[in-house]
Amino acid sequence: MRFLSVLSVSVSLMGSVPLAAAIEAPADPDLLAAFGGKDFVSIATGDRQLLRRAPAVTSVITREDLIATGARDLDEALEGVPGLHVSRAFLMSNPIYSFRGVHSQYNSQVLVLINGIPMTSVFVGDRGNMWGGMPVDNVERIEVIRGAGSALYGADAFAGVINVITRSPRDWQGTEFGFRVGSFNTRDVWANHAGSAGPVKFGLYVGSSRTDGHDQRVSYDAQTGLDQIFATQASRAPGETNNEQKGTDLGLDAIMGNWQLRAALKERHDLGTGTGIADALDPVGKGSSRRWTADLTWQSDDLVRDWEFTVQGTYLHMTDFSSFQLYPPGAFGGSFPEGMLGSPNKWERHAGVTAEAIYTGWFDHRLRFGAGYQMLDLYKVREVKNYYFVGVTPTPLPGGNVVASADDAFIKPHKRTNRFFYLQDEWSLSRNWTLTAGLRHDNYSDFGHTTNPRLALVWDTGASVTAKLLYGRAFRAPSFVEQYNINNPVALGNPEVSPEKMETWEAAVSWQASQDLQLSANVFHYRIHDTLRFTPDGSGASTAQNAGSITGRGAEIEFSWQALHSLALSGYYAYQFSRDEDTDQSTGNSPRQSAYLRSDWAAGRDWHLTSTLHWVADRAREPARAGQAADTRDALSDYALLDLSLRKERIWRDLDLALTIRNVADATAYEPSPSPGRVDDFPLPGRSVLLSGSVRF
Repeated sequence: MRFLSVLSVSVSLMGSVPLAAAIEAPADPDLLAAFGGKDFVSIATGDRQLLRRAPAVTSVITREDLIATGARDLDEALEGVPGLHVSRAFLMSNPIYSFRGVHSQYNSQVLVLINGIPMTSVFVGDRGNMWGGMPVDNVERIEVIRGAGSALYGADAFAGVINVITRSPRDWQGTEFGFRVGSFNTRDVWANHAGSAGPVKFGLYVGSSRTDGHDQRVSYDAQTGLDQIFATQASRAPGETNNEQKGTDLGLDAIMGNWQLRAALKERHDLGTGTGIADALDPVGKGSSRRWTADLTWQSDDLVRDWEFTVQGTYLHMTDFSSFQLYPPGAFGGSFPEGMLGSPNKWERHAGVTAEAIYTGWFDHRLRFGAGYQMLDLYKVREVKNYYFVGVTPTPLPGGNVVASADDAFIKPHKRTNRFFYLQDEWSLSRNWTLTAGLRHDNYSDFGHTTNPRLALVWDTGASVTAKLLYGRAFRAPSFVEQYNINNPVALGNPEVSPEKMETWEAAVSWQASQDLQLSANVFHYRIHDTLRFTPDGSGASTAQNAGSITGRGAEIEFSWQALHSLALSGYYAYQFSRDEDTDQSTGNSPRQSAYLRSDWAAGRDWHLTSTLHWVADRAREPARAGQAADTRDALSDYALLDLSLRKERIWRDLDLALTIRNVADATAYEPSPSPGRVDDFPLPGRSVLLSGSVRF
């Protein structure tokens, strides 16, 4: 029973794919590519393989899933992944991808990749302050690891890894146009083309999106508390959140022989501040960002017998610009008649090169060797503000809104480099048993080196049952805010901090109960130590420290059932309990229980109705740690959200139309704001309706 109490349960979500294919699907990667769907995965080892044999607990979201559920953004696409909960951060309402109870406001314990390239900002360790969402109109599939992934992917592949794979001209040819209009003044248009020009296959994508965002209200904010102290009435609460955003996305994918070039632009502007970056409502603040990414890859499997080679160079450039009203006019007893204003801007560039070789000449082994170099550079910062701090008290600058000097800005430029190598052996012990062993060593210029191993034993009976035993170690690199932040007394950097570390143990089993029914389960236990937190020093200031440990355990159960020829059901139930060892209490914020049920009904000729029901329950508040005020708010209420998507294919020639209704019952639902509760919890959107269409040529 103790063993069961520290493990979790996972199922490979099959949707409406015929379940018999999971038994008979060929192991050859080329044939698997032809089959597509959910029966194969690449994220677990770097090679395409049968999902049931993958040495990790993984989930796959296909393009068919995205279309069926009417997903507009990556956040909506991930709702059906067991053990993954999408919450909201106070900073620009950025998404928090909380895996198995690991929850933090900057969400730096999760690695998000696009085509295998990290999207992590070195500033705070998230996807960038002005992330602004990611549309899925150019996405082919999304692969997810639940658990440690640093042995293959390095830093921040800690609690989970999400790899977004865009559409490739290898897989399709033609032209598509799409649109979307609906609630909150949402208007999206996009176009996708894949073709050939001589020996070159190429794909082009362009998308434009805009929305006013939902206008749910919050009852109180940080200024509400200050009004009580200063006997003022400056707060805008109760008031509406600011969730407006506009975006442009461009993509290029070109393939010729052994070479592939991909480049993309992700631009966001007029981004609303959510509930305000200082927890005070800010209806006038705006943010913008521009992110360029590029990678050039060369691959060969016929240069030398029994060897495959890959060399890849990557580049990322991101800029974040902002103009914020941190606190409203009249804040701090009237000291700021125009409001407390700040415009922090930053520029980052990342570059890297990786070389990898795979050797298959040793009988029953597949050996992978890799090495690389990364440069992560916060090379420019600029801040305009009308305040400075005396101790922890904001004080107006005599000259009003001025450009801060290098010593007075929020951070100084810094650069980090990393040299790494990794090894992996996939050893077929026998026909039914495979042992995967891997190790990665990273050596950083600023905080030192770290080594992270993995072990996975997979037993595939070849009939109806597959079982796995898994172990992995992972690390989360300190962000530049945690190392070098200055002039912010509530979040001062500390160059001496070291990475967070995590060990995870898992056991998983999947069972093909019948041709139409598949069940899977996984149990897990993890321990996090050297947790990075901003710890109060007694003077009102807080400095980053490696402080405390967390343990977690849980279970995830999934099923997929082809109930009728025209009806498929799938879903999961997930349970987790994460405990802060210092307080012996729940770490809070993440749901202890969650469940998801999806039905796909082929209602008639080219008519499809997909419904999803998402239940979230048992969310505790964060515990009060040493020197911190307790969060005395009531626990968050549970919620259940029902979404429907009705789709008609070929309504006229190759025109498809879909009507998607989210939160059909207009339920009231909240995600937690940070402890100790200076701002009301973050309201989720009410009922919304979207009409979308696409046409193929």
